[in-house]
Amino acid sequence: MSQPWPRTAAWVDGWLTSIGGVDVAELAAMYGTPLYVMDRAELLSRMREYRQAFGPDVSVVYAAKALCVVGVLQLAADQGLGVDVASDGELCTAERAGFPMQRVVLHGNNKSRDELRHAARLGVGTIVADSLGELDRIAAVAAEVNRQLVVMLRITPGVAASTHAFIATGHDDAKFGFSLWRGAAAEGIDRALNLPGVHLTGLHCHIGSQVTATDDFVVAAKAMCGLLGETRDRHGVELDELNLGGGLGIAYGPDDHTLAVTTYADRLLTTVGDELAARRLATPRLAVEPGRSIVGPAGLTLYRVGAGKEIAGLRRWVSVDGGMSDNLRPALYGVRYAVAPAGTPRHGPTAEFSVAGKHCETGDVVAADVDLPEDLGEGDLLAVAATGAYGYAMANNYNRLPRPAMVLAGDGAAQLLVRRETLDDVLAHDIVLR
Repeated sequence: MSQPWPRTAAWVDGWLTSIGGVDVAELAAMYGTPLYVMDRAELLSRMREYRQAFGPDVSVVYAAKALCVVGVLQLAADQGLGVDVASDGELCTAERAGFPMQRVVLHGNNKSRDELRHAARLGVGTIVADSLGELDRIAAVAAEVNRQLVVMLRITPGVAASTHAFIATGHDDAKFGFSLWRGAAAEGIDRALNLPGVHLTGLHCHIGSQVTATDDFVVAAKAMCGLLGETRDRHGVELDELNLGGGLGIAYGPDDHTLAVTTYADRLLTTVGDELAARRLATPRLAVEPGRSIVGPAGLTLYRVGAGKEIAGLRRWVSVDGGMSDNLRPALYGVRYAVAPAGTPRHGPTAEFSVAGKHCETGDVVAADVDLPEDLGEGDLLAVAATGAYGYAMANNYNRLPRPAMVLAGDGAAQLLVRRETLDDVLAHDIVLR
């Protein structure tokens, strides 16, 4: 098998037997289930692929929201990536990972003054401003710390990306950024160029997530280059940086269409080069912000099967020991994941099953109508592909389930990235009334 499974996944007769050279049954026995497993080789390869595809003159900034844990950020820093953080919690994770603060980009549509102060005191490289009010807050914090703060403006380029409505962020009615076509972008640039303590270094956009066609990225890139030209013509200033965000989609099943990173990079670089040349603009420092396409395919989740039942003439169900608390995306976005049996292979016929989570929600379905061994039963392991992005990141304690552990598998060994929560962890913040 290949996509959507990590490259080191080993198979025998359709059963996943190991990842990163580590036996999956041993992983489940040692760390319990549900268990997030990250393939070290796949993860590093995808980071390097971005660096190579875009070349040394483009900053590759990992979007931490996809998976923000200390160990993954350490690997990203080691590979020369920057990191995009969107909260004080993500910023603290980058700090704990020893991430060079000059390579940290702070995002967020509602940064508090405390978050801005923390970023300024840590020496965060760039703050991406999302509104006029935030620009004023940044200027106030700059006065407090007595130095200029480097700022980019997030621009909404008016691109309705071909993706789920919940993760399309570049259209005019999005909650993010300064609208290009409704005059807010020009107003934001005017304000930023004239605020004391604010050094406007460039422009940023992000059109959405899980985008699988280059045309949407191209339209956004053209719009952003046009705005760079307008800024030069209006203010006599050529901005130094252009960050085109991320959003490249991945495969969740074997038939899903995806774009190669090289194709994506070539199309973006060609478009930007042509647009800048047509406007006689110098080339700014370019940046992209991949997240899902780095960590998503590098991860999978192991579950253990519990109850099963057959509804005559309708469906065969098996239930697993996790669900929407460790992967909210099937319920939230209707995503269909690839599922495979894992562990010691057995020979025999297959049958169609639906895999249910254990939560008190009818919509808690891990995967519907998938072919699995007909004799699948209690104690068997199932693996779900491509859960490296937005699984742990969106995990929760619904029904008071502790969140799973996460391991990094590679070269025949596993390292713990995140320990499993205990019930004491879950209850730690509750106050008993007397």
